[in-house]
Amino acid sequence: MQRFVYQIALACLAIVGCAAHAQQAEQMPTEPTAASVTAAPEAALPYKNEAQLKEELIASADHLSDKAKGALRTAANDMSFKFLQGYMNFDGHHAYDGHTALDHAKMKEKFLPPSNGMPCPDCGNTVWNRKKENIPAWTCHYTGDKEQYSRFPIPLGIYTPEEEGMGLWDKLCHRVKVDGFNLAASLIFLCAILHTFMAPKFQSLAHKLEHNHKQKLKQEKFRILHPEQRVPVSFASTLCHFLGEVEVVFGLWIIPFALVCNYYYSMEDFLLYIDHDTSFTEPLFVAVVMVIASSRPIYRLAENTLKFGASLGKGTPAAWWLSVLCIAPLLGSFITEPAAMTLAAILLGKKFYQLKPSDSLKYATIALLFVNVSVGGTLTHFAAPPIVMVAGKWNWDMGHMFLNFGWKAVVGIVLANVIYFMIFRKEFERLAEVQRANSAFDSAVPTSWEDRQDIIPVWVYITSILFLAWTVYFAHHPACFVGGFMFFLGFTMATPQYQNAFSIKVPMLVAFFLAGLLIMGGVQGWWMQPVLQALSELGATATMGLASILTAFNDNASVTFLASTVPNLQEEIKYAIVAGAVTGGGLTVIANAPNPAGQAILGKYFKSGISALKLFLWAFIPTTIMFLFFILIR
Repeated sequence: MQRFVYQIALACLAIVGCAAHAQQAEQMPTEPTAASVTAAPEAALPYKNEAQLKEELIASADHLSDKAKGALRTAANDMSFKFLQGYMNFDGHHAYDGHTALDHAKMKEKFLPPSNGMPCPDCGNTVWNRKKENIPAWTCHYTGDKEQYSRFPIPLGIYTPEEEGMGLWDKLCHRVKVDGFNLAASLIFLCAILHTFMAPKFQSLAHKLEHNHKQKLKQEKFRILHPEQRVPVSFASTLCHFLGEVEVVFGLWIIPFALVCNYYYSMEDFLLYIDHDTSFTEPLFVAVVMVIASSRPIYRLAENTLKFGASLGKGTPAAWWLSVLCIAPLLGSFITEPAAMTLAAILLGKKFYQLKPSDSLKYATIALLFVNVSVGGTLTHFAAPPIVMVAGKWNWDMGHMFLNFGWKAVVGIVLANVIYFMIFRKEFERLAEVQRANSAFDSAVPTSWEDRQDIIPVWVYITSILFLAWTVYFAHHPACFVGGFMFFLGFTMATPQYQNAFSIKVPMLVAFFLAGLLIMGGVQGWWMQPVLQALSELGATATMGLASILTAFNDNASVTFLASTVPNLQEEIKYAIVAGAVTGGGLTVIANAPNPAGQAILGKYFKSGISALKLFLWAFIPTTIMFLFFILIR
C-alpha cells in the first residue's frame, strides 16, 4: 500500500512538472521565425495578395521618416508570403509595427527587435543579432555596448531623435515624461545619499538609547541567572545602530528601489537587471583584495617599505603620517586603489589613530587619505577604475597618463600633506610625547599579539605577493580571482604561525555598500549624460569644476564612463572631465569606490561615526589644491 502511494505521488509530481515546463515555454520569448509567426491562424486575415500585404505594412508607418519607411519596405521584400501573413497577424508588438523604439519604450511593452539581417526601422542600418533562446529587451543595436535584458533603463540613444535642438532642462523633462521611472529612481538614490549624511545622527541616537536601556536594567536590578542567558537589548537602539551603519545604507534603499521597479515595470525586469545587466565584479574584487592586503605578510611588507620613509623623521607619528599619506596612495597606480586604501588605512590606524589625535586631525587625515588615493591612481592607465573606463576608448596609455596627470598628482599630494602638517604641527608634537610615554612603537614591546615582530620566511612573503598579484591581474575576471582567493584561504590555514586572524565582516560590508551603489547608480545615466554634454559646452574650467561636484554624488568611475559615451568631445574636455572626477573622489564616501574600505577600517576611531559633512569640509582644501594643479598646469 505504501509503495502504491509513493507511485501516485511521483506521478502527480511529474504531471505538475510537465505543466509548469509547458507554461514556462509558452511565456518564454523566442526569436521570430517563419515557423513561429506562421503559426497564427491565417483565417484571421482576409485573403490578400503579397503586394497588398506589403503596402499595408508600409502604410502602417506613415508617421515615420522616409529612411524608416525604406527599412520597412526592404524588410517586407525579404519576407516570404506566408511569413508576411503571420507577421501581420502577430499578437504583440514588433519592430515593424509602425512604432519607433521610443514609442515601444513609452508603452512599456515588450517587443520583438528587428530580425537578424533585417534593417532597423528607426535608422535603416542592418541589424545583426545573435539568435538565442531568451531575447534581450534591448539589443546591442540600441545600447551600443552590450545586450540589456531588463526594459529599464531605456538606452540613452533611444531619446536622441526627439531631443534635437533641446536644452538641458527640456531634455531632462522629456526623459521624465517618457519614463516616470527615471525620476522615481533618482529620488530613491537622493534619499540614500541624504541617509549617508544622517548616519552619525542615528549612531548618536543609538548610543543614547542603549545608555537609557542599561540604566533601566540597573534600576530593575536585572541579574544573569544562567550562563547561557543573554542580556536583553533595546530594539530601538539596535535599529538606530543599523540605520547608522554607512555600509548598509545603499543596500537598505534597494528595497524601495525594487518596489519602484515593480510599479513601473515588473519584478521580472528587476531580477533581470540584477542578474544580467549589473556587474558585481568590482564589489567582489574589493572584498577579496581587502582580505589579502590585510594579511600579515602583505601588511608587514608594506610596513617595512613605508618604514624607510618614516625613518627619515626618526619614526615619529608625524613621520609615519607623512610617509603613509605620501607613498601609499601612489601604490594605487600599480596594486589598485582598493589595495592601497586598505594598507594605508591599516597603517594609519596602528601607527597614528591609536595615539588618539584630536577630532580635527582625525578628519583631516581621513580626508587627505581619500583625496590622495583618488588622484594617486593616475600614474598608470590600468589600475584606477575611473581611468580604466576611458583609457581604451580614448587611447590613453601609461605615458599619456603620467605626463598629463601622474606627476601633477604626486606634487599635489605632497603639497597638500605639507600644508596640513604645518596646520597641525603642535598636535604632532603632543602625539610624539604620547608615543614616548606608552612605547607604542617599540618593536620589543608589542601592544598586541598581532604586532609581534618574529621573522616571516621569504617563501611566505613570495606566496602572499603572488596571491595579491593574481588578484590584481585578473581583477576583471571574478571566477579567476575568487578561485585564487579560495587557495589563499587554504594557504593561511596551512601557515597559521605566520598569519594574523582577519575578519571577513568588514570586506563583506564594503562589498555590500558598493553593490547597492552600483544597482542604483546604474540607472542615473538619464540625467548624468545630458549634464556632461552640457558641461562640455561651458569650457574646460567649468567642466572640471562641475565634474568634481558631480563626482561627489556618484562614483567617479560612473562619471568617466558616461563621459566616454558622449561623442566628439574635445581633448581638453576629456582631460577636464577625468581630472575633475579624480579630484572630487575624496569629497564623500561614495565619490570613489575604495573610500568605503577606508571608512570601514578607520570608522572605529570616531566615537559617533564619521560625519559626512565634516569629511566634506576637511577634504575641500586638498581637493582645491589638486584642482588648481590640474587646471593651471596643462
